Amino acid sequence: MSTPTPTLWLRRGRERSLKRRHPWVFSGAIARVVGDPGPGDTVDVRSADGELLARAAYSPHSQIRARAWTFRDEPVDEALIARRLEAAIAARGGPAAGGPEGACRLVYAEADGLPGVIVDRYADTLVIQLATAGAERWRSPIANLLPAVTGVQRVWERSDVEVRALEGLEPRVGPLAGEEPPPRIAVREGGLRLWVDVHHGHKTGLYLDQRNNRGRVGELAAGRTVLDAFCYSGGFTVHALAGGAASVLAVDASADALAMTRANLELNGLAAETCELVEGNVFEVLRGLRDRGRTFDLIVLDPPKFAATASQRERAARGYKDINLLAFKLLEAGGVLATFSCSGAIGGELFQSIVAGAALDAGVEAQVVERLGQPADHPVLLSFPESEYLKGLVCRVGDHLPARAGSRI
Repeated sequence: MSTPTPTLWLRRGRERSLKRRHPWVFSGAIARVVGDPGPGDTVDVRSADGELLARAAYSPHSQIRARAWTFRDEPVDEALIARRLEAAIAARGGPAAGGPEGACRLVYAEADGLPGVIVDRYADTLVIQLATAGAERWRSPIANLLPAVTGVQRVWERSDVEVRALEGLEPRVGPLAGEEPPPRIAVREGGLRLWVDVHHGHKTGLYLDQRNNRGRVGELAAGRTVLDAFCYSGGFTVHALAGGAASVLAVDASADALAMTRANLELNGLAAETCELVEGNVFEVLRGLRDRGRTFDLIVLDPPKFAATASQRERAARGYKDINLLAFKLLEAGGVLATFSCSGAIGGELFQSIVAGAALDAGVEAQVVERLGQPADHPVLLSFPESEYLKGLVCRVGDHLPARAGSRI
């Protein structure tokens, strides 16, 4: 006799989001748990009236207590995982997605029906990130399936994201299939090449979500003096210089990031004398530039995530306001600001409002001339708006007006 599947019974009236196929079940929505599910176990999720709403991965340590694998009455097994992997990779062009020297996201977690599972390709290496208890439970099957589905034999794990702690999971870094990757992997991006450090680099090694936006900045940079703030490994800097920028000042708090920027300039044969690299706190560096009267024709603001959760939204909003205010003060009339937020807790409307307030306090008229976001390999699931997290505004500055009182920071 088979063991009954553990079941989460929802409070009355809390089934609406699941009926709309939103995959998360928060702890406050649960009336009771029947059975004794452990981390990553599959559970049935039922309404107060007993209707089966989903089969989900259980996470007893997280406020997101369960994440739906399926909204159908079907088994959650290796065959389902295989179908989801195959569908995600097929949607990106099949096993050849990204090409032999390319870089792209092959699996994007909930947006591809695989909550907590990220798979990025860097040339001949797959980097996998498992962020949730459910993803952790399926580690071995996923690692075994990926080489067959993609044709890429080297799979490296970078499950060292902070969110794992909220799931009660320890960080994991190491090989899952094939040989250990080299210290750096060169990938092609829009006719240029970039180094990727899959061992220690941010996220899985590169900010793949900014791929198209780096190319757009390159198009905007011709003949301009550019400030690249939070430059990380220099992707925007490389594209700007390759696009004909007169000069670039690249700023980051990490010496290692600036060393990678320098290596990327060399990799693309770009003249080092046209790029000044500055190590330091970006807020402080920009204040110093303002105080010295420096100005630029194009500024890129690509800060790290300021708000990981809704509870951090107010503090993050202040950070975005301050950094954009400084940027507007450093822009020449007619200059362009490309400003980004990757904080999921800061929605697009709020982000634009923050940037508008910064322009007002800086005493400039500014227009949004373009909106930027994440590329097609980071699809937005309509039933899961959280999958859209990257917001970008391209703003053109007009006349400088009297700044509002108290705007100096």
